Amino acid sequence: MQIGISEIIMPEYSLEDFFAQSKAAGYDVAEVVIGGNMPLQLSNRNEVAPKIRRLSEQYHLPVVSLVQWQCGGNLLENGERQKISIEQTCEGLEIARELGAKVSLHTLGELTPELYYEEAYENAVNALRVISKTAEKTDVALAVEFVWNGFLFSPLEMKRLLDDVGSSAVGFYFDPGNMAIFQYPHHWARILGKYIKAMHMKDWTGHVVDGGWKKVKEGNVLDGQWTALLDGKVDFAKLMKELRAVGYDGPMISEVERNLASIEKTATTIKKIMTL
Repeated sequence: MQIGISEIIMPEYSLEDFFAQSKAAGYDVAEVVIGGNMPLQLSNRNEVAPKIRRLSEQYHLPVVSLVQWQCGGNLLENGERQKISIEQTCEGLEIARELGAKVSLHTLGELTPELYYEEAYENAVNALRVISKTAEKTDVALAVEFVWNGFLFSPLEMKRLLDDVGSSAVGFYFDPGNMAIFQYPHHWARILGKYIKAMHMKDWTGHVVDGGWKKVKEGNVLDGQWTALLDGKVDFAKLMKELRAVGYDGPMISEVERNLASIEKTATTIKKIMTL
């Protein structure tokens, strides 16, 4: 396994400062972002992507993952916005290949009151089947992350989606902090093991885990917070046991905000977690 860091937690840094400081802090690999307020955009890919590749080589910090924030559509819909998202996702995969990344993170989109769940599921499967052709061609896996968008809240449901897509080039981006509020992340590792392409490292503490569904009924479902690694509810020892059992040896990429722990401390903690 490699210790990685995501540009997500250093948005105010220049690209050179991101690579320089990440390398100095002890990281092995990096994750960059396209879209949002980050330096890399679809509109400037020809200028910025080569710069990222050069800095990656200069600092001996390979880019292993690209986060796709650039999509202006929604893969869960069926129409023009889905078409836009498919096109931009496929372009993101091509950019990831240019950067040398083997994984590209995607969160699919969002539900709306008018978009019914079963329709969103069918739309997602169909869109990912289309995207899988580009993923296979570029040799860059598209990895779906579980996020709080009201969709795919069960590891069995996530597995069913990936089974239905039916491509080894479409997998799962594992972030144990994201499901720690609702469930037990090591359960997800066992069920989705063969699909895990990369993982973010985050931790969470909150009252849903402490107080059960009583807290949900009280409306305090998000009565919690992110923490430094090993300070929250994620059982990293059990998680590592499951990851070893399924043979995961990919990157473990920090998404720990710097107000919770310095990037140096987080790198040291990830190394410790790897020994659990």
